[in-house]
Formats: sequence, C-alpha cells, structure tokens
Amino acid sequence: MAALLLAGAQTALAQPFDVADIRVEGLQRVSPASVFNAFPVTARDRVDELELAEAARELFATGLFEDVSLAREGDVLIIQVVERPTLARLEIEGNSQIPDEDLRNGLKQAGLNEGQVLQLSTLEEIQRELEGVYQSQGRYSARIKTSVEEVGEGQVQVNIDIDEGAVAKIRQINIVGNRDFEDERLRELFELEDSPGWFFGWFSSDEYSREALAGDLERLRSFYLDRGYVNFAIESSQVSISPDKSKIFVTVNIDEGRQYRLGDIRFSGELRIAEREARELLEVESGEIFSRSDVTASTEALRSRLGAEGFAFANVDGIPEVAAVGDTVDLVFRVEPGQRAYVRRIEFTGNTTTQDEVLRREMIQMEGAPASTESISRSKQRLERLGFFKQVDVETRPVAGQPDKLDVTYTVEEQPSGSISASIGFSQSAGVIYGASLSQNNFLGTGNRVNIGAQRSDTYTSLNFGFTDPYWTLDGISRGYNLFYRETDYEDSDISTYSTDSYGGGINFGYPINELTRLNFGASVEDLSIKTYRDTSSEVQRYVDDQGSDAQSLKLSASWTRNNLNRGIMPTAGNYQRLSLETAVPGSDAEYYKLRARARQIFPFNEEQTWGLKFSGELGYADTVGNDPYPFYENFFSGGLGSVRGFTGNTLGTPTTPPEGSGSEDRTLGGNVLVEGSAEVLFPVPFVEDQRSLQASLFLDAGNTFLTDCYPVRDEEAGRQRCESGVDLGELRYSAGLGLSWLTPVGPLTFSVAEPLNDKDGDDTQFFQFSLGQTF
Repeated sequence: MAALLLAGAQTALAQPFDVADIRVEGLQRVSPASVFNAFPVTARDRVDELELAEAARELFATGLFEDVSLAREGDVLIIQVVERPTLARLEIEGNSQIPDEDLRNGLKQAGLNEGQVLQLSTLEEIQRELEGVYQSQGRYSARIKTSVEEVGEGQVQVNIDIDEGAVAKIRQINIVGNRDFEDERLRELFELEDSPGWFFGWFSSDEYSREALAGDLERLRSFYLDRGYVNFAIESSQVSISPDKSKIFVTVNIDEGRQYRLGDIRFSGELRIAEREARELLEVESGEIFSRSDVTASTEALRSRLGAEGFAFANVDGIPEVAAVGDTVDLVFRVEPGQRAYVRRIEFTGNTTTQDEVLRREMIQMEGAPASTESISRSKQRLERLGFFKQVDVETRPVAGQPDKLDVTYTVEEQPSGSISASIGFSQSAGVIYGASLSQNNFLGTGNRVNIGAQRSDTYTSLNFGFTDPYWTLDGISRGYNLFYRETDYEDSDISTYSTDSYGGGINFGYPINELTRLNFGASVEDLSIKTYRDTSSEVQRYVDDQGSDAQSLKLSASWTRNNLNRGIMPTAGNYQRLSLETAVPGSDAEYYKLRARARQIFPFNEEQTWGLKFSGELGYADTVGNDPYPFYENFFSGGLGSVRGFTGNTLGTPTTPPEGSGSEDRTLGGNVLVEGSAEVLFPVPFVEDQRSLQASLFLDAGNTFLTDCYPVRDEEAGRQRCESGVDLGELRYSAGLGLSWLTPVGPLTFSVAEPLNDKDGDDTQFFQFSLGQTF
C-alpha cells in the first residue's frame, strides 16, 4: 500500500496544479523562514514537474539539508527535508608548524566553524588545502585525516588529525646550460643548498620550499642581467621527489645567451629637463657592460628628478634594444612625465598632543604648489629632526577625478618630548636627582621648549626657568630667555674640593640660514661666588687669594649649527656640526673666551638603518684676554657618559695639589683644552621588534683635558705641584665597551659597560655607568 501511495504522489506531482499552501516537514534547527526564502515557489503559483524539480535543487543548494523531497496532498505542496548535522566541536591534533589559533581562523574562513552546519564537501576541500599548505613548506609526506562522529541528536564532532611529516631535503641542485660561469659560482647565489652529507648537512639550508626556489631563480636571473647577458632565460625548472618523499632533486635549465656592452644611450618622449642634466643622473655609460641594476638606478634617479619638478606620476622605462649583429645593445630611456601634479591638501594624523601648526610650519611642500617628491621627502625629514616623534611616514594619493591633483598625508607616532633633558632620575656623576620640575621640548604640543622647577642632587641645587619659542617669527627666528640660581658642591662630584653659588639670566636668538643650518646669538649676566674649605686644592686657594671669591660677568655667545641627522633622538644616519664662541666682555671680573667644535657622522650599513658606523668628536680651547689666569670654574671636563666611558665622570685631566697634611685625594680642575673622539658600530638588539626605541653599539672612546699653563699654587706647596702644561696627545685615555640607549616613557635610559685600555695610576675608573635623561 505504501508503494501505491508513493506512486500516486509522484503521479500527482507530474500534473500541473495551483499551489494553495506550502507545508514544511522535518525541521529541527533551521527556521521555516530560511526554507521559504530559499524556495522559489509560493502559494497561488501554478507549477509543473520541471519547476518543482528546479525549486528543490535551489533549496538543496543552500547546504542546510542532506535530502530534500516534495509531495502533494490535494493542492497543498509538502516539502520534506533532512537537516545536515551541526558542528558541535572541532578537535585538531598534531599541528606544530601552524599555530592552533591560526589554523582555526583559517578553517573558520573556509566555512568550518563550531555552531555552523557541517558540509562534507567543505571538509574534503579543507583536507586538500591543508595538504597543499604543508607541501608548499616542503613537507610532501604530510597527511591530513578527518573523521566525523555523532555527539548528540543532529550534532557531530569533527576530528582533524595532522601528520606534518618532515621537510624534504634537497639532495642535488643541477644547473644545465651554463658555459661562462662554473656551477659552484652559480650555486653560491642560491639560498637553497645541496645536502653535502650526513654530517655537514646539519649546517646547510637544504630544506626545500617553493618560495625559496622562486627567490633563487630571480637572483640567478639578476646575476646574468647585471653582467650583460640581456637575452638570458630560464627555460625550465624541474623539482622531482624520491619515492619516500624525503629527498628533492632540483634541475634548472638556462640559456645564457651572449654578453653585451652598451652602445648608444638616448632618450625618447618628453624629457622636461635639460638632456645634459639627465645624462649626469645616469648610472650607465656607453662601452660599459650592460647592467640591469644600473639601468634601474638610472630610471629611479630620472623619476625622482622629474618628481622634484612636480611630475609626481612620471613613468621612466629603460628599454634595451639588441643590435641585429655585434655585441652591443642600445639603451632607450622612454620618459612619460604626465601632467604636472599639484598638492590639493596636506594632512597630519597621529599627532594627539602636538598641534597641527607645529607640524605644518616644518613643511617645505606647500598646498596648491606643484608636488615635488624632493620637497615632500625633505618635509618628512624636518619632522623627524624635531625629536617629538618616534616615527614619521608619508603617503601620497591621487585625487579621484582630478588627475593633476594629489593629497599628502604625514602619519606620526609621538614619543616623550621631555626626554632630552630629564629633570628626574639618577646618574653616577651627580647622584640622585630629585625635585619638582618640568622639562619639555614640546610644551603642551606647541613646539616651545620650557624648563621650570627646582632640582637637587648630591652635587648641586638648582632653581631655573627657561623658555624658547623656535618660531618667534614666521621666518623661523627663535627667541629664548632663562633665569637661574645654582649652588654647586664639586667635592662630591670628583672634580675638586670647592663649591660655587651663582645666579643670573640671559636671552638668545636663533636665525635659520637654511633648513639645516642656524646661527644663534645670546647675552647673559652672572654673579658667582666661590667657597673654599680646609682641603681645597692649592690652585683654587691661590686663585681666590689673587682674584677674589666673587665674580660678575657679562657674557656674549654665538654659534653655528648644521644638523643633517635623520632623527632628533637616537639618529641612525646623517651628520651634525656645531661651532660656538663664548666670551666674557671687557669690564667683567674675569675676561675670557671659549671656542668649541663638535661633529658627528653616521654611516648606515643597510637600508633599514639598523646597522651603522658612527664617528663623533669634540675640540675645545679657552683662554683669557689679558695676563690673569683663566677662571678654573669655566674649564672643560672629560670622562663619563657622553665623553670617555669607563672613566668616572669629570675626572680626566691634570691632578690638583692638595694642601700639605690635608690627606685630600688627587682631583682635577679640568683644562682649558679639550680633545675627545669616539668610533661606534651601531647594531640592532636581537629579539626586539621596535628597533627605533633601542640603540646598541660597540664603541672605542678617547679623550682628555689639558692645561696650556699650570695654575700657580701657594708658596708652601710650590715644590709638590705635579702639573705639566701643554697638549700631549700621548696622554689621551682610551676605553672600549658596549653601550645601549633605551627610549622609556620617562626619557632615554643610557648605560654602558666599558674597560679602560690605558688607565694610569690615579685614574678613577668605572666599569658600569648609566643615566636617565641623556643619550650618547
């Protein structure tokens, strides 16, 4: 009877009829609305057998059901469904090369996710894809097994068991077709290596990967093209695997072609600059062996030059034209400058504290002006030199619908701007530094420099206020002024046994010669008094006896500075020079002048500028105007961080003469001549992602101070003075060691471990030194 009823239903469906109603049977988790939305037949439709069959296929295509069938009771259409099971749990075992989280995210994107309907076709496809992923890593023996088990009514658990296998080892790399270069020379270009045997194979890169082979083939192609083989071709590359899938054999078939030299070099298209200037930019010359890398460098130089003229979207192609006979190839630079582009808008992002005005005034590229790649790049460098930002990136975007317009966006990442002159911290030369103070180079995001507060340490007490507006005028003329009061006790600073109290103030102006160079002028007044003690050195006692313990002075200063460093804090490329003169004018109690020269040069080794060679040096000379001795409290000092590391701060120089019977240790007054230099190899810190926050170096330091004339001593100590006047470079002290600067949230933390190389009796050395708030 069931067979007769089924046959009757099928016969009924075969006849066209008007659907009065639709009923769905078999639903458990899927909503009726989901069925009706996917089923193209509705009530009051007239349907036939073909239309119903197509409707059933569309409902089945949703993937929600294992089976869909149709039946009819009178004019009521019955949809009978069997739902697919829901994935309750997903268990993955055996994976180590692909992290579990990454694997689950990938499976989720492919449609295999807990709580969703399971489709076996999806599971089979994922199995094939995973095997392909492992094979791309050279794991040809990898196997993926999947199984499905019921865990409840309409719910299943999928188990993925992964056998990752071992990476197939390269047993042999064969290069076929080479005549001018030996096999060994060409295999040196490959990152992939032959396995040279069971022992040395431990040290070779013999694990195969498809990506590594593609990179090796590109290096091989570049090798030949850079040596004049214009028609070089890789005809084929075959990778075969041993039956046990543990060994790989690579064969590369090449056609070297002939070696060509450059013939005629000419330009086509619209050059837009003088041809003579364009030829000076080229890295290639007629008669040289053709080199693709030199051609690429030449096209980039031309494109950059055209960009500086406002043709930001210029296209330059170097096209070789091989002569029909002979061994020369002509080179044609096809230039398509396009339209001159103009900057519509300059925008800044990431500056949460720094005001837009501070960034905008550093711009060389102006809105509405022709877009110059050189000006855009130089504007980026000016932002980096401010020292306010950890990183600066620039992006140019064409304006939709306006082919001659582009927008420029500078994205900055701010960093602590008070870190150059920290007011709170510790250093071994000054001890604990504490107090309520503020030192900001970007005060409230205005770009102004402000120093205000009270500080105290083991060696000094200071009250100060300073303010500098770097853009006092729109032309970039700066103005600053300061007031100060200082009590300094050198007894605890390893300099000498005396102390000074001083107060005063000053004003200074800066004038920009160009974007890299500035002139600064200043004037200040100072009132200083000297205090001596029972064990004060004889040189200081004699100076106070002869010149008095109080000194008032009017000082004038001038300096020339050129800063071409790429960053304001912890630079990695560029150079810096500074010349300064300070003088106490006639009428001051001590009339003198001080000359100082500083220089720094950094040569980066790699494109990321994480490796580099840094040279720095400083020379100083000071003397009096007249016959009076030079004021010892204005001397130069050497030793410590920022000077000669490995020696205690401010201790290098001619020793003083202690009073007889005082038992005072040998100290120094510094000198009126300063000689210092340093050579450093900068290198990246291992296992650290953000290298801009850390800078490490291996260094060699040298330096000392000298006295051109020894200070006179009291008569009773005249026979015990050990001062030797004059500059003797043989007395330079040397040290070598390791240094590190770390940009912390409260300022740069600098430390070094150094070993003096030629310390002498009486030198005060320190193996470990550190400071918060200064960089070296």
